[in-house]
Amino acid sequence: MVSKNKKPHFGHESMHTHSQSVEAAVVDRSKATAESILSSKGHDVISVRPTDTIHKVTEVMKEHGIGSVLVKDQNGHMVGILTERDIVRGFADEPDDTFDETAADLMTTEVITATPETPLLDLLRSMSEGRFRHIPVLDGEHIAGLISIGDVVKFRLRELEYEALKLKQMIVG
Repeated sequence: MVSKNKKPHFGHESMHTHSQSVEAAVVDRSKATAESILSSKGHDVISVRPTDTIHKVTEVMKEHGIGSVLVKDQNGHMVGILTERDIVRGFADEPDDTFDETAADLMTTEVITATPETPLLDLLRSMSEGRFRHIPVLDGEHIAGLISIGDVVKFRLRELEYEALKLKQMIVG
């Protein structure tokens, strides 16, 4: 007999079982933070000076196979970020003079940052909504690392593969 106030209980499920939305399940499962990503990829950050020419910056980016660099002042404080997109815009505006311009001329100075405690899904949301692919991670005034959208996706895919493996093991026994 089923009570009017209670759902039927079939014996093989917990009385406390309830369904969740997919988004709630993902949020519950992914407790990863910016620090989780940095711990696996490393904390190294390639940077340039505001006075470095775009020619020098592109050489640095090519040498390291990266799409962005932080711009730091002489005291090591971040003053901006310079990306491939910034450089392409520079060439569109000044095709003949861009290589001679400086990092300070083209860099983005209003930089959105994260902290080591920023959740992975917040990183993804910020990058998607802001339409940028790199986010510096600051621990106070110290630069803890730089995370790309590729780093976030790679980390999340590893999490999903692990979750799938655990589910498979649970089903098989």
